Amino acid sequence: ALALAADISGKWSFEVVLDAGSGSPTFEFTQSGETLTGMYHGQFGDAKVTGTVKGDKVDFTFGGDAGSVNYYGTLDGAKKMKGTVDYGEAGKGTFTAAKL
Repeated sequence: ALALAADISGKWSFEVVLDAGSGSPTFEFTQSGETLTGMYHGQFGDAKVTGTVKGDKVDFTFGGDAGSVNYYGTLDGAKKMKGTVDYGEAGKGTFTAAKL
């Protein structure tokens, strides 16, 4: 049997650690099938998020004045996620997240 992707729709709290420092953005996700949309709220302002959820893999991107930011995550159950981030000029790093 195929494992259905978790539905990660809802509000999430992230802890992001970059070369240039750390932050605690929140994301609001809406998932439809494998398609992910939503909003980023953090030190770079507010931005629309687009991405995909395939099995336990979550990839999403948002754009701001500093260019696009890419998150590559793995779900740990339906309420936790961890992975890596690429903030372009601000550097690369890691994140952990929990559904609120």
